[in-house]
Amino acid sequence: MNTTVTVRLPDNLATSLDAIAKITERSRSFLIKKAIESYIEEQADLQIALDRLRDTSDTEISAEDLKKSLNV
Repeated sequence: MNTTVTVRLPDNLATSLDAIAKITERSRSFLIKKAIESYIEEQADLQIALDRLRDTSDTEISAEDLKKSLNV
């Protein structure tokens, strides 16, 4: 099932979107969908990183110790 969503874009962003759509032979909808998927994944990764930073039971390792463990 698909849901229709309407957004207003500044002219310069719409122009860039149209140019990429033409070059890639993809629709605006396809590119916007991919951009939103990418943004959501990035936000999920960011949340995981923030949660780990706040977790006091999660041990930290120095860059030097990491290099040693990787034999670098």
